Amino acid sequence: MPDRKTLIDRVILLSWFTIAYNLLEGLVSLYFGLTEGSIALAGFGADSFIEVFSAALVLWRFRSETAGACVSVERERRATLGIGALFVVLAAATAAGAVLQLRDGGHPATSVPGLAISAASLGFMFFLWRAKSRLAAALDSATVLKDAACSLACIKLSAVLFLGSLLFLASPALWWADGAAAAALALLIGFEGVETIRAALRPDFAGGCGCA
Repeated sequence: MPDRKTLIDRVILLSWFTIAYNLLEGLVSLYFGLTEGSIALAGFGADSFIEVFSAALVLWRFRSETAGACVSVERERRATLGIGALFVVLAAATAAGAVLQLRDGGHPATSVPGLAISAASLGFMFFLWRAKSRLAAALDSATVLKDAACSLACIKLSAVLFLGSLLFLASPALWWADGAAAAALALLIGFEGVETIRAALRPDFAGGCGCA
């Protein structure tokens, strides 16, 4: 088993990797989501920026430890609460967009960008989820575990976006597919946010650093 410093170095490297990929994915998704009129793709892009913030929280937590500071359980709790709050805000915004799109009968001009982006994300996020889950167990860190949960949520969101995009591509008459996919994304994101906040607020939230 690698020592704690080696494990933390791996977490920090994965966090930087997550930030770089999701910044690119988020910008591309938002661009095509807005220009092509896809609420699902735009919501997916916004979720990518939550991945960025989640990874940034992990960096904040572990770089403090590598600098010699003992990171308290309360520091991990605040980081976990921050991730959960971002999920809830995004869920509300995505749900509102989905309702408006379905009400107005709107649909994207094409679903090809959604298919390409979601397919790439499925493979990349699966790798990140597995790696972060192993490191969370090795470090006994609630923050890394919830960051891994962000990646798992992104896998689910990618699958929903892929299915919605595929349906619309197969039959443009299914104009509601993008709005329905956006609504499903909102539900998944909201559930993850609520569960994250509930975990952080539990009296027995232990974090993993072991510091007082």
